Amino acid sequence: MCKNLFCSLLLLCCFSFSFAQIHYPQEKHFKNVRQLTFGGNNAEAYFSPNGKKIVFQSDYQAWGVSCDQIFIADLKKDDLKKKKPKMISTAKGRTTCSYFMPDGKHILYASTHKADAACPHVPKSPSGKYVWAIYDSYDIFIADLNGNIIKQLTDTHGYDAEATVSPKGDKIVFTSMRSGDLDLWVMNIDGTGLKQITRDLGYDGGAFFSPDGSMIVFRASRPKTEDEIREYKELLAQGLVQPTNMEIFVCNADGSNLRQITNLGKANWAPFFHPSGKKIIFSSNHFSKRGYQFNLFMIDLDGKNLEQISFDNVFDAFPMFSPDGKKIIFSSNRNNGGTRDTNLFIADWVD
Repeated sequence: MCKNLFCSLLLLCCFSFSFAQIHYPQEKHFKNVRQLTFGGNNAEAYFSPNGKKIVFQSDYQAWGVSCDQIFIADLKKDDLKKKKPKMISTAKGRTTCSYFMPDGKHILYASTHKADAACPHVPKSPSGKYVWAIYDSYDIFIADLNGNIIKQLTDTHGYDAEATVSPKGDKIVFTSMRSGDLDLWVMNIDGTGLKQITRDLGYDGGAFFSPDGSMIVFRASRPKTEDEIREYKELLAQGLVQPTNMEIFVCNADGSNLRQITNLGKANWAPFFHPSGKKIIFSSNHFSKRGYQFNLFMIDLDGKNLEQISFDNVFDAFPMFSPDGKKIIFSSNRNNGGTRDTNLFIADWVD
């Protein structure tokens, strides 16, 4: 017990520092912030339709994986600090972008396992710039909650990934190279009725439907100059994209009324609709002098009223609201002990 003012102030400072690692004072939209994972790179966590479970990807070696695999967790029952969550993917190849199907009993995700059981080689940019790998062996699968693959939705050679489901339960949007560029495609929930909905040159990805299923939000690069176009095409031919210059776009679910929402510069990505359907939350480094600091921002559909939401000094991304709009989950470098670990955090959302 503290017996003097100095001791009391010291404890207060220590408490504030510890608290600030999880929840920064400026984060007025967050309440009851809780850390869910405690090691590795954990990302793209998305709620089940009833909001009780999450599905996410992780490369945490303590869980016995060498590259990203898909895991599921019960938000009330599973303590991920104490035990490994249930793996849904095959433990072969590399996976990405998992999402619950409308029945809550199946998972949608992309995987390279049919091409090779080993983790694919991580390529490096010939210019030394930061790049993402676009593996042509990715295809989209549906699995049950025991990890049994029920159906393969895509089998076209080339990148098929980043699939998410409409809240209406009728459509899936995903990114594909089948047109020769990284465009958005929509299909019926059973994989039929393929339709291309974007056609402009550049990487279109990370798409999500609005709460009522009427609109789609996504990130996109739009190379304009001859040099930008040449570089984009040269990297794409090597299975690479440079994600350092992207903006947020919105269109109707059928691809009509396509419009650009942000014009901030640098990398604006990982968008998701606010529960009202009238705003978008996304990750951005447009304000950062260092380039690698990403925080969450929110903006109206008309591109006005930009508001900073998160304030970690390294990285916040992949926000998703629960189906009832009461919670938000996101990935962050906060409270990682100075490592490069990216962990999952969940909070009550305060409008």
